[in-house]
Amino acid sequence: MLRRRPLLRAAAVGGVAYSAGHHMATKSAQQQNTDAQQSAQIEDLQQQQATAPAPPVYQQPAPPPPQAAAPAPSGAMTDDKLAQLKQLGELRESGVLTDAEFEATKLKILGSF
Repeated sequence: MLRRRPLLRAAAVGGVAYSAGHHMATKSAQQQNTDAQQSAQIEDLQQQQATAPAPPVYQQPAPPPPQAAAPAPSGAMTDDKLAQLKQLGELRESGVLTDAEFEATKLKILGSF
């Protein structure tokens, strides 16, 4: 009986080693298969990208052309007319112009406004 125990141990150890080796070989084969499938998928995608038409290029519409400022109507208030009216008001307040003179000059500045 003493001889059987070392044989049983050797058989058990050998069986475990065989099982582990077999498992590793199966796992390695599965990994190689997975790697091959991934490589094939990558090649397919690269080929699709190479043959696919280029995406459309979108351009923003051109901005509208600048419009020239419309000429001010003849009776419109301009900066020059405002400055003249301010000066005219100061002259009236200081007593240089009478109310009648102020009104007459103001109408001349404003024209048909």
